Amino acid sequence: MKRTYFGTDGIRGTSNRFPMTPEVAMRAGMAAGKYFRNGDRRHAVVIGKDTRLSGYMIEPALVAGFTAVGMDVYLMGPIPTPGVAMMTRSLRADLGVMISASHNSYQDNGIKLFGPDGYKLSDAVEVEIERLMDEGLATGLAQPVDLGRAKRIDDAQARYIELCKGAFPRHLRLNGLRIVVDCAHGAAYKVAPTALWELGAEVIPIGVEPNGFNINKETGSTHPNAMAKAVKEYRADVGIAFDGDADRLVMADEKGRIVDGDQLMALIASNWHKHNRLRGGAVVATVMSNLGLERFLAEQGLRLERTKVGDRYVMERMREGDFNLGGEQSGHLIMSDFSTTGDGLLAALQVLAVMVETDQPMSKLAHTFTPVPQILENVRFTSGKPLEDERVQAALREAESVLGDKGRLVVRPSGTEPLIRIMAEGDDATLVRTLTQEIASVVRAVSS
Repeated sequence: MKRTYFGTDGIRGTSNRFPMTPEVAMRAGMAAGKYFRNGDRRHAVVIGKDTRLSGYMIEPALVAGFTAVGMDVYLMGPIPTPGVAMMTRSLRADLGVMISASHNSYQDNGIKLFGPDGYKLSDAVEVEIERLMDEGLATGLAQPVDLGRAKRIDDAQARYIELCKGAFPRHLRLNGLRIVVDCAHGAAYKVAPTALWELGAEVIPIGVEPNGFNINKETGSTHPNAMAKAVKEYRADVGIAFDGDADRLVMADEKGRIVDGDQLMALIASNWHKHNRLRGGAVVATVMSNLGLERFLAEQGLRLERTKVGDRYVMERMREGDFNLGGEQSGHLIMSDFSTTGDGLLAALQVLAVMVETDQPMSKLAHTFTPVPQILENVRFTSGKPLEDERVQAALREAESVLGDKGRLVVRPSGTEPLIRIMAEGDDATLVRTLTQEIASVVRAVSS
């Protein structure tokens, strides 16, 4: 079913432009509130946000919508997305909301919803919420005596820090480790440096001065060179870079070499498998994860289960198969023993635990496999559905025929932007690059 508001990760768009307007936010609050109401008891929603200026616009609109249908609101302030998921369960709320556009620049914002169990909503639930959003503003309103109340939870960040520290092995400390942590001027700018320091590390924080406009600007997981440069400058043992809402991370070893989500999954999976902690004999990842990861896991007798792009699809497969480790190449790592969604800080702590436990430098641990050459290209389009054009389909069939069993091809529309994302990988780097360019050329011709 075609959806008007929700994409692959909640509602997202340019601030003050449809669908990221105060009216849509209020409708979303009213609709989600009505959907999750059941019985005569008091109902509650947890709301967190990152550091974007537009959060001050979206937050009160959501509050108005939720309180209008009789839901109490707990305001967390700036907190990572996984913190919202954790606090939703901790406070026994009916749902959680994160106001963030993740790795996008400050101009964008988004609304992510979590159910009472802390998991992202299914497609079916989002479709029903959309239906309620379009019913109008006059239905389901609470009586004056039943209006919701809003209050701020002042210790939300401290609670999240303690939950993360609780997932770190009790017998280990980070004493002696010098860590650069880049918070992208985003939601983790307080909690991440604090948690690492309290566990004993010497912390060098960057990207911790948000002003409403600089989130993800030349910092964070989408611009990891700033973190890698600081690692070399300060002679740190390791670097960690989060995105704007801190549900993903990229790391760097002591030489400043970048370590992506695939390498981090390989490291954690190998360690957990060694200690009989990896459930199901598999890791769950998306179609974008490198073929090298799949081959590395196979050498250890493990499988790579692939899903559609999106961490919630990874989580759904993890729940179906009772797997406890999954993620995306971009750095969304999900460890279901500790969290219901991707969590950059939790993932970093698991990697740091392996470093401490093995007394090995990051450079020895984090480059466990040689990635297969992989080329990614994004092609912007203005209208229509380029992938349905027969010329594009013919180009895809030809490319797949040429690759055969020597590589993979993934071409898909972005769920958050008007882009066609083209990925090809294989042992022959020249062939992969040529095929990617040929497909991109056809998509551009069709789009123009």
